[in-house]
Amino acid sequence: MPEFTLTALRSAMLAGILSALPFGFAHAEDPALDQQARQQGVPVDELRAFAEVMERIRGAYIEQIDDRELLESAIRGMLYELDPHSSYLTPDQFDDLQITTTGEFGGLGIEVTMEDGFVKVVTPVDDSPASKAGIQAGDLILKIDDTFVKGLSLSEAVELMRGEVGSEIELMVLSEGKENPRQVTLKRDKIQMHSVKSRLLEPGLGYVRISQFQNNTGSDTAKALEKLSAKGELQGLVLDMRNNPGGVLGGAVEVADLFLDKGLVVYTEGRQPGSRSEFKATPGDQLAGVPLVVLVNGGSASASEIVAGALQDQHRAIVVGNRTFGKGSVQTVLPLSKDRALKLTTARYYTPNGRSIQAEGIEPDISVDVVTRLEVREDQHVRESDLPRHLNNENNEQKNSKKTRSLAQEDYALAQALSVLKGVVLAQADHSDSNPDTDTE
Repeated sequence: MPEFTLTALRSAMLAGILSALPFGFAHAEDPALDQQARQQGVPVDELRAFAEVMERIRGAYIEQIDDRELLESAIRGMLYELDPHSSYLTPDQFDDLQITTTGEFGGLGIEVTMEDGFVKVVTPVDDSPASKAGIQAGDLILKIDDTFVKGLSLSEAVELMRGEVGSEIELMVLSEGKENPRQVTLKRDKIQMHSVKSRLLEPGLGYVRISQFQNNTGSDTAKALEKLSAKGELQGLVLDMRNNPGGVLGGAVEVADLFLDKGLVVYTEGRQPGSRSEFKATPGDQLAGVPLVVLVNGGSASASEIVAGALQDQHRAIVVGNRTFGKGSVQTVLPLSKDRALKLTTARYYTPNGRSIQAEGIEPDISVDVVTRLEVREDQHVRESDLPRHLNNENNEQKNSKKTRSLAQEDYALAQALSVLKGVVLAQADHSDSNPDTDTE
């Protein structure tokens, strides 16, 4: 940035800002311009003070400061003072945000962590370049192209492995049980991050875990439900959104819509009159009213709170766990020039019953205390089932009971959610038995 005087800086800033107003201005120091600006609500004196502060920093600060960095810091500070979620995004931060929301990037398809200074493969993504090249969980990546991994941070290593789809990369990989590393050449491909996982907890009782909300989370959840239903008639489901920080609003609406047949999912409303937007469920509950338990905790925020609040208000699910985070605001990403963007809070969202959960959160229907494994450890009494060669229970309840006890030790909150789900399933079955469908001639 060329050298400039205080007057030039004042003029440039004021002229740039004031030119966006309905009236044109010829010169920022013109008294008539100042008067017109004040009538339009522009804080001319404060802008002059800002320009003067910047000039003093440039002239007197102990170290040389880059003008662009100084201005970007001022922008960040301005947004920082608004609320915790508004921010200025640099090109790299804008790219990272797009990856998070779309769930897609050019890469190798491996989940990694750091171990002893090396990148360790946690798991390869199915059908990814990494899995096709034979890279397995537990492999250590020692070198990425010409760069040794030792001394890099995990984020730096991940950044080196990402790149243009179709571009080649060479890894030095050491597999478990091997003495010598091998060179692996891979071609980067489009990688889809999966935010949805599913499994059966017990026969007929499903489990879906959503870690964050992306553009494809709704369709991925629908596929997960189809996969569970294909294993047998689904009698109940636990939807786990613990520690889900949120994400794309549309993804949350689609997930809630899977379990609702009609009615409001959520509505947003900003400062401007007429800014209310409503999001409604479409006909068709994919589970056809099957009992549903939603599991949340203090790490469940934003979009996950939208889903929990909608299903709770619509009496479609029982919410189990702890009070959620309480982020009830909507951020809009506004692209700027040169691949930068502004993430700005533009609205609050409300549950179908009109609740704002901002700084309040969603209170669960059934609260589950956070406990440790030690606190849920089984007592030390020896029982018949602990004896070697004991006879099994002929109705096969013993196997499920042991599985439930093991689950309680591993994940107490999930075990409690499963117990609630079983109770609802039994209650629904009893209600159906006592009120059979009858035909009248």
